[in-house]
Amino acid sequence: MKAVSRESILDLQRYEEQRNAIRAHIFEVKAARRIHLGDYLTFLFENAETIRYQVQEMCRAERLWKDEDVERELRTYNALLGGAGALGCTLLIEITDARERGPKLQAWRDLPEHLYAVLEDGSRVRPRFDEGQRDLERLSAVQFLLFDTQGTVPVALGTDFAPLAGEVALTEAQRAALAADLAS
Repeated sequence: MKAVSRESILDLQRYEEQRNAIRAHIFEVKAARRIHLGDYLTFLFENAETIRYQVQEMCRAERLWKDEDVERELRTYNALLGGAGALGCTLLIEITDARERGPKLQAWRDLPEHLYAVLEDGSRVRPRFDEGQRDLERLSAVQFLLFDTQGTVPVALGTDFAPLAGEVALTEAQRAALAADLAS
């Protein structure tokens, strides 16, 4: 997937003027790339449009306008794209009860090793993940994953982690969105 360039980032004033239309479009783009697995796991697959939006929002929130600041954000977020043949995603571990969040994130520390994408031939691809998103005691509620599918569109996502074990088939719309991302 092609990285987002500095030239594609709008200045703060232009972004503010176009923000409502951009947000509406991005919500549509994300809808086809959001996959829920069970009660707690949401995979949000990223592409150049979603990354551009994230960078624009960070620049807006932090009032970043200097080239070096914007470039730093681009380096950070472009890393989520994964490169040729890979699908990058953000995994959101959604535990709504604040009292349960800490204990569950401690108990689920090993979850990243137990995630997978299922390919058409039935094989499973495990993601690469950022070890910095967990420490010796607990897992972060936000994980950045890279599934190197060798350009193949997954048919399902799953986990064999006992407390959360399950699998979900991707819809035609989700597979079409991921196919378009792999082709870009």
